[in-house]
Amino acid sequence: MPAPGGFSYDVYGDGTVTVAHHGRPVTTLRGERARRFLAEVDSGDPQQVMARWTGNYRRGNERTARDHPRNRR
Repeated sequence: MPAPGGFSYDVYGDGTVTVAHHGRPVTTLRGERARRFLAEVDSGDPQQVMARWTGNYRRGNERTARDHPRNRR
């Protein structure tokens, strides 16, 4: 699976953080969640962290597995 990419984030004066993927807003974090997000971004791979926080890390295998005959009902 390719590494996540295309994510960016903006921090506003009131502490709000918006995360975007290829320029499109994905999520907005406020308060304690925004502080935890920023701490995690600073300590790890920012692209991987943003992908995990927004749920956009689920690509590829899940779609293939969903269509496998043993998973059909």
